[in-house]
Amino acid sequence: MNNLNNLEKKLKIIFHNQNLLKQAFIHLSYLNESDKGTCSNERLEYLGDSILSFVISHWLYKKFPDYPEGDLTNIRSFLVKTKSLALIAGKLQLGDYLFLSKGEASAGGQNNPLLLANTMEALIGAIFIDKGLEITEEFIRQHFQPLLNEPADLDMIKGYKSRLQESIQAKTKQAPVYQTLKEEGPDHSKTFTVAVLSGKKVMGIGKGKSKQIAEQKAAEAALEKLKIKD
Repeated sequence: MNNLNNLEKKLKIIFHNQNLLKQAFIHLSYLNESDKGTCSNERLEYLGDSILSFVISHWLYKKFPDYPEGDLTNIRSFLVKTKSLALIAGKLQLGDYLFLSKGEASAGGQNNPLLLANTMEALIGAIFIDKGLEITEEFIRQHFQPLLNEPADLDMIKGYKSRLQESIQAKTKQAPVYQTLKEEGPDHSKTFTVAVLSGKKVMGIGKGKSKQIAEQKAAEAALEKLKIKD
């Protein structure tokens, strides 16, 4: 098990309360083999879950001012789902710092996606208590924003795309096709321009900071065009 001081260096967050940081990594199973008075991370997980949902909701509300509630909800659900949380926890190697029972450890608990996701939420709760909202928001933004640029799994961000596909398929029996027209800007801050086509006909064009967001914008434009025609 790694020293929690190494984790602090990795996170670039130094805790005032070291016991609070340790508590974020204490799994319930560990209590059966530890001193009395030790608390698991479940209360911190509860708090972190609420803080994460609030911060992500606020961030998406500002980032996508034209998105309806349904699309914002879908994006938030994608960002805070177990798989996304476990992915970030894996990149931070949080499993290396877990306090587990011998049985849980031998069963590979340090790599269990659900356990890692819960630990991620507990860590967010601990950061909030120890460092306040501003640092917590920055931590969440830093580690969750890259997920919006990950091509894998972003099909879960449905909304305009799914509604357009249903509309096009009902009329033509074929799914719309998305085509990237342009990529502008440096690698860390690209802007994509995407067109959505039905057959050879361009139905809509959209721009965004990722291809997936640009596709959503293109689908939105296409739906507006279809409404005008209808």
